[in-house]
Amino acid sequence: MRKTAIAAIALSALIGTQAFADTAQPGKGVKVLPVQSTITEETFQTLIVNKALEELGYDVQPIQEVDYNVAYASIANGDATFMAVSWVPLHNSQYKAAGGDDKFYRKGDYVVNAAQGYLIDKKTAEKYHITNIEQLKDPEIAKLFDSNGNGKADLTGCNPGWGCEAAINNHLNAYKLTDTVEHNQGNYAAMMADTITRYKEGKPVLYYTWTPYWISDVLKPGRDVVWLEVPFSSMPDGEKIDTKLPNGKNYGFPPSTMHIAANKAWAEQNPAAAELFAVMKLPVSAINAQNLRMHNGENSQADIERHANAWIKANQAKFDGWIEQARKAADK
Repeated sequence: MRKTAIAAIALSALIGTQAFADTAQPGKGVKVLPVQSTITEETFQTLIVNKALEELGYDVQPIQEVDYNVAYASIANGDATFMAVSWVPLHNSQYKAAGGDDKFYRKGDYVVNAAQGYLIDKKTAEKYHITNIEQLKDPEIAKLFDSNGNGKADLTGCNPGWGCEAAINNHLNAYKLTDTVEHNQGNYAAMMADTITRYKEGKPVLYYTWTPYWISDVLKPGRDVVWLEVPFSSMPDGEKIDTKLPNGKNYGFPPSTMHIAANKAWAEQNPAAAELFAVMKLPVSAINAQNLRMHNGENSQADIERHANAWIKANQAKFDGWIEQARKAADK
């Protein structure tokens, strides 16, 4: 009888110790496979998530860079765990194609008020009174932005396969611009380097960009460039989304949000990580500032790690709050 009691006490103590350990590090022994696109500027926000997961004990593997379509398919199939850059509404079609809410856990808003649209240099905008992309239907206006001599405006656009590719092509068709505007695609960073060079040479430029990204810290809207409005809202795949902003301006894209999209089955088995994904929030301004540091030369993996660690240290109370909420979810 005594042996039984001692065994029961020992077992109780062991369970208590294990429960405490699991509460502190509920992810201990669980592998995490993060993915992101080939845009290195997305690494910062992915690392912030990785470091929070590591704090919870998860065994986080190196980030794999893949195209967005591959990222969604990999997460849906369980070959990857999460991505921290799931855009709404920009990635809606890719998200749905990979299985949507049946395959993904996507709660909370990681980054809000991310803007995107078309810009031209301020000098040309003011000289020719250009405020709306529809004005590029005029061949004479379009020729101002012709950089290769074919008579069409050269729009620095998106990499093939990105969500913005479909959005831009849809706009060119909807606004009847295909005869006068050419959507240049390739490596976005390389194309924008050429665009910035043209701007510095005093030549007209026309390009698509988004925030958070370093471009708008180099070519500053209002100072160097201006946003172009669109004649009406038009989204790919017939989505009925009004892109007009509260101030009455319409730049063709609604204010976007970025979410952490994870494999649904994995998230259900890991309530601490699921709660973490839901409560984390990162300001657009923090990403913009970090991306600019990368553009200015601090772009090695060690640099980005340092930037992420510095942001966490400067926002320690917020970071610790996420961890605390995640641990509570695991303890329920």
